[in-house]
Amino acid sequence: MSFCLLNIPVFISFIIMLLCGKTTAQQIQPAAYQTENYLPLLQNKNVGVFANPTSEIKGVSLIDSLLSLGIHVACVFAPEHGFRGIEDAGAKISNTTDSKTGIKIISLYGSKTKPSAEDAKNIDIFLFDLQDVGARFYTYLSSLQRFMEAAIDLHKPLIILDRANPNGFYIDGPVLNRKYASNIGEQPIPVVYGMTIGEYAKMLLGEHWLKTKTRYNPKSVNIKIIPCKNYTHGSRYVLPVKPSPNLPFMSSVYKYPSVCFFEGTVLSEGRGTKYPFEILGHPDLDSSLYSFIPEPTQGAASSKFYGKVCYGWNIHDTVFGNQLELKYLLAAYKLFPDKQHFFIGQENEPTTIFFNKLAGNDKLMMQIISGKTEIQIRKSWQKDLKKFKRIRQKYLLYP
Repeated sequence: MSFCLLNIPVFISFIIMLLCGKTTAQQIQPAAYQTENYLPLLQNKNVGVFANPTSEIKGVSLIDSLLSLGIHVACVFAPEHGFRGIEDAGAKISNTTDSKTGIKIISLYGSKTKPSAEDAKNIDIFLFDLQDVGARFYTYLSSLQRFMEAAIDLHKPLIILDRANPNGFYIDGPVLNRKYASNIGEQPIPVVYGMTIGEYAKMLLGEHWLKTKTRYNPKSVNIKIIPCKNYTHGSRYVLPVKPSPNLPFMSSVYKYPSVCFFEGTVLSEGRGTKYPFEILGHPDLDSSLYSFIPEPTQGAASSKFYGKVCYGWNIHDTVFGNQLELKYLLAAYKLFPDKQHFFIGQENEPTTIFFNKLAGNDKLMMQIISGKTEIQIRKSWQKDLKKFKRIRQKYLLYP
């Protein structure tokens, strides 16, 4: 099922891109659309597919498309939010059977993060097709890494179908210190890293960041990346399907890298509202600010302050530039009355504080507490960003 993501500001920018002659969503072809490039590799094979609702070909599920084309899908592996994409963020998902196709679905989010030898015993080849959003803490990067590791250790060929990065037009944010590595960030990359999932896969291989039991040569592993057509890192790709339940609009996709930091604070990041990751607030903030009441929704059955009046900001119609925006985070801390409890788990060790896992270090939290300005904070990122950009350049598939 496809979801319309166009809202008025995005529609206007979309028309501007058309007039300016820039690459549009219609012109960009995800790798999945180019069946001629990978179907011959799947013929007469038992295929294990890592997929969710974003795995589509012109509005039709990749699984349904493969079946209609005579490909045998042995099983489907599912990431966070599940194969149908409706589960809450962080929810542990059990193995099940898809009611539509009867195909076994194996969850790879929670206690189990990669296929086992038992899962793969009747599989000839792995296929990966998930839509990333270009933020380090989006868990599909960890899903990709674990799947690649399993393919190498289980000696299974892997095809990665690349998709355009909707936030691939800039690079920004603190670079992760591996001391703070977790499933929401494992590698020394910035919050916004400006790479597609295929380019990131090349980086994982080339930098020897994969944690495999089997020693591997990046040049000889049996992993094939099918690139997109007509994509550049200047493209503004409009997603045909919402990537997860709480990113329903392109405006929320663009704001997600900046606003997700609020998940590590006591403030609501808008889950349970019409505009998740675009509405921010807390019951204890100034009542003269924008007011809202979060309520349970599909994909957000439980979160912060459901049924309570919160005060803060509605930034749905605010256009963010080509950088992380920290002004709302800094303003929220300045206005919040109980600063000692602003960050979730603030009394714990730095590596266990969720905000620090999102940031990839404890430096950003300390900068906010000490009253550093956005200019000062941004300046502190630049040395690591320059180093990352040099590494990134080696693995780009697109101009």
